[in-house]
Amino acid sequence: MSVYRKLTAIAALSLLAGAAMAQTYPSKPVRVVVPTVPGPLDVFARAVMEKVADRLKQPFIIDNKPGAGGNVGAEMVARAQPDGYTLLFAIDTTFTVNPALYKKKMPFDPEKDFATISVPVTYDQLMAVNPGVKANTVAELVALAKQRKLSYATGGNGSPSHLTMASFLSTAGIDMTHIPYKGTGQSVIDVVGGQVDSIFAVSTGVLPQVKGGKLRALAVSGTQRSAMAPEVPTVSESGFPGFSATFAYAVMAPAGTPNEIVQLLNQEIIRALATPDLQEKNRMSDYTAMAMTPQQSAAWLREMRKKWSDVITHTHITLD
Repeated sequence: MSVYRKLTAIAALSLLAGAAMAQTYPSKPVRVVVPTVPGPLDVFARAVMEKVADRLKQPFIIDNKPGAGGNVGAEMVARAQPDGYTLLFAIDTTFTVNPALYKKKMPFDPEKDFATISVPVTYDQLMAVNPGVKANTVAELVALAKQRKLSYATGGNGSPSHLTMASFLSTAGIDMTHIPYKGTGQSVIDVVGGQVDSIFAVSTGVLPQVKGGKLRALAVSGTQRSAMAPEVPTVSESGFPGFSATFAYAVMAPAGTPNEIVQLLNQEIIRALATPDLQEKNRMSDYTAMAMTPQQSAAWLREMRKKWSDVITHTHITLD
């Protein structure tokens, strides 16, 4: 048999093996690593994977493995067997931001070591200020920042709130004093208390304070207004056309996972997101459900990786 025929035969057998595996998959419980402490991502992952488990008749068990901005859990999955029984349910920043922040310390290649299954939802950040700040619009905040030094709170260096504000400040040509916190909760509390002037944070963390009159909402970071606060304009509508800062969740598998399994999981996640109860959960969380293929999801992550790498380089964001 010629070398060409041997290679052809091997490829055909591999395809048949992958198809056979997909037909019997899953035949045992699936481990789903969530690389954060219990919180919004954990809650969302459990809700989605419970639907997938019901459909595929096997448990999908959430395993929280936090550390290093998601790198610890992601590395575990990258090194796992590519058989579909170890998955990763992460914040997209593990793949779009960490490569620029950690650089030589990245324990995996975000592109080569993973097979992208899905980007199930995206979400934006909401800009808000303490009511004592004399600004009712983004334009007024920019004008005020040019008159005196303002401050902004974030959930920590390199967090979505930090990246969004850093990108905005660069776009607006202004500067503010960065006050980083270990998480969003205390950062919002201190803006409410007046210790810090402003913040970009997930809408669910800010809107209750806005509705209670303890914060003033100025703008949404994405390209569309929030369904939870349709009266609040986008930053783009507020005088900075084209500005956008959107984040997401990502479901990944080790590189080499059979494509049939990747496609199956992608379709089951899309199906789960279309159920009425998850649609309502997404509405309450201000998430936008996506119906992207694995290829489209991978392309979205690549685009965001380039975007945030440019922002981090331009604004000199570090983990220190």
